Amino acid sequence: MSPMASPGILHLHTYFLFPFVIDKQAVVKEHAGIFHRHEHWIDGLDGWILSHQPAWEPLGGWRRAAYSRFDMDAPAYQDMVFFHPFVRRVFFDSTEESGETGEKESLLRTYTLPVAEGSRLLFEAEDARGRCLSTEATDLRLFLFANGIGILSIGVEALGIGAGEALWINESMRKVYPSSGRQLREGRIPNCMRFVLERDGSRETLVEERFTRCAMKGFLPPLAKTITSLIYFADYGREEYEPVLDERMIVYTYFAIDPATVPPDYRRSEEYRVLLSRFLYVDRAGSSYRYDPEFTRGEMQEQMYRRWAHQGTWYGYTSYSSISAAIGTFDCDEHQLREGFLIHRMFNTRYYLMAIVALFYRATLLHFNERTAYVSKRLYLDQEDGRLTPENIRLANGLRSEFLHFSNYWYFEELANKDEEVEHFTRQCRQYRIEPMKNGIEAELEKLDASLHNYNQMRNTEAVNRLAMLSLILGAGAVLTGFFGMNFGRGFARLFFEPDAQWLPVHYSAVVIVAALAFAALFFGTYMVAANWADYRDILHPKREDARKHPRAPGVSGTAGR
Repeated sequence: MSPMASPGILHLHTYFLFPFVIDKQAVVKEHAGIFHRHEHWIDGLDGWILSHQPAWEPLGGWRRAAYSRFDMDAPAYQDMVFFHPFVRRVFFDSTEESGETGEKESLLRTYTLPVAEGSRLLFEAEDARGRCLSTEATDLRLFLFANGIGILSIGVEALGIGAGEALWINESMRKVYPSSGRQLREGRIPNCMRFVLERDGSRETLVEERFTRCAMKGFLPPLAKTITSLIYFADYGREEYEPVLDERMIVYTYFAIDPATVPPDYRRSEEYRVLLSRFLYVDRAGSSYRYDPEFTRGEMQEQMYRRWAHQGTWYGYTSYSSISAAIGTFDCDEHQLREGFLIHRMFNTRYYLMAIVALFYRATLLHFNERTAYVSKRLYLDQEDGRLTPENIRLANGLRSEFLHFSNYWYFEELANKDEEVEHFTRQCRQYRIEPMKNGIEAELEKLDASLHNYNQMRNTEAVNRLAMLSLILGAGAVLTGFFGMNFGRGFARLFFEPDAQWLPVHYSAVVIVAALAFAALFFGTYMVAANWADYRDILHPKREDARKHPRAPGVSGTAGR
């Protein structure tokens, strides 16, 4: 199979998934008037988005896309029914309220950017070698979670194209910034990407990125305008959000091969496996495996799902892609084609939602890695100064609380009860390394918690020792002054309380000594409190506004509400 003499693709449907993290604290500070009207951060998202002028005026801005219909033929019913009830409550944005409390269940908001009927939104790219392709963007979705994680989903479709063109679309259009100038000069990344609106026979360029001037913004890469224009409600220049991954978006793709362009036994051929590897690893067309054949076959053995391979249907997963592949369209057992091709329908519904959940897990855990490193750095610097500050201790406690919430509320090893769905989700999570990352962060936070526990125990021991020493000194002074103040009468009284001229020096000397001891004890007690005022200050002011005092952590702040 030569690079260009490739099978025909009946239908290519690809979602480019861009995970990012919002700095909630920076956003709340910048838009205090919006978020302070709401008890929880997530409740202010609709107002935050509506308060910004859309970057693409002809399309308008993002619109809330919560499920509102739940009859048997509604998308909500068909999407939700395959998942466990607790998963439906957590990962579906619905207008339904829960029980008697009237509380919305989900800590998730979904939005769409629809294209008016009669118009077409095109996603186009071209490179330095003169290659240029245009495909229709049919589905723009946005997922925003209460922990600050966002996922931008750009769905594109093309019909009746060659496999080489389909591979070029997936490999080129997933890029969000160049990793070097060489990529542009060598044509390994498009030097022009744009969204174009077609309507009434005219073309209007909504946004175009040519990567002519690229520079890091602090530690942040130069995101393409095709991305920043879709996340127009957050200011990338002010670091209100940052990408979670590298210069590539996650590629989630479906393709159906035209049976008329391949031999009858193509499903069993080595050429088909080569094509599957090119889609799976998001490479461009080639006559053989891009990597060592033995190595590639071994990797694909773990990454490909073979339940329906005898029909030519394959599923595959890597850390940056997942594929659903079929040869032609046909009735699948009792699933009739006139009701819609089952493999594409599953790709576009339940498997898509599972891909979003798995990517959300990965983005959240990667961000936890960053925040754990940040908090550990601050505690390390505190250790060098000889004392942990209350602000950094609160940051650590907030991090542990958020991870506990993620583990107990968001994280599920099983989303559905059917074997096929469980197997798909498990394979994707395995490629994302979800379980090892989660276990690693959990172990790190346990060690951090143990370290803070030891530190608090040491502080408590020091406080008890100070109290014991003060009690001993004040107690000794009290005993001494009490003893001095007791009137034993006779010679003792004549000596200390009612002295004659002969014993006045003894009387005044005793007064001076006892007064000195009493005032010394009080002074020492005052000094001990002043020297350790930070400890007592936190006790005296337990309800301070912690968020206003804290230094800002990267990405999502440690505060979960306002």
